Amino acid sequence: MNFILRLITWWHGQTIGTQIYTWLYGVRVGEDEEGNVYYQSKDGKRRWVCYNGEPEATRIPPDWHGWLHFIWDEPPSEKPLAHKPWEKPHVPNRTGTPEAYAPAGSILRTHPKDWQDYEAWRPE
Repeated sequence: MNFILRLITWWHGQTIGTQIYTWLYGVRVGEDEEGNVYYQSKDGKRRWVCYNGEPEATRIPPDWHGWLHFIWDEPPSEKPLAHKPWEKPHVPNRTGTPEAYAPAGSILRTHPKDWQDYEAWRPE
């Protein structure tokens, strides 16, 4: 069943077509912390990623994103970017998941603090 899903869909990992193209024309360049593997064509004109799990673009760290989009030539596996001490580590977009950000007063919070002080308006 996994073979059939990979043959016709992209959301179950790389398709058979992508895997064959990668075998024939791809050169492995590196891997990020999440296990995503990065490739480029033998002539260096194309770059792509094979996701480890769900293919979600926000799972690509900024270092690798810049390399994929030809912002810099050397991949982070060869020349890591210098990070500032104030920079936070990369986190994928959590919208639509239980880890999504919910500001104070949001109904998505388990115990909104602002609701405790709320007094409903009553007309006189």
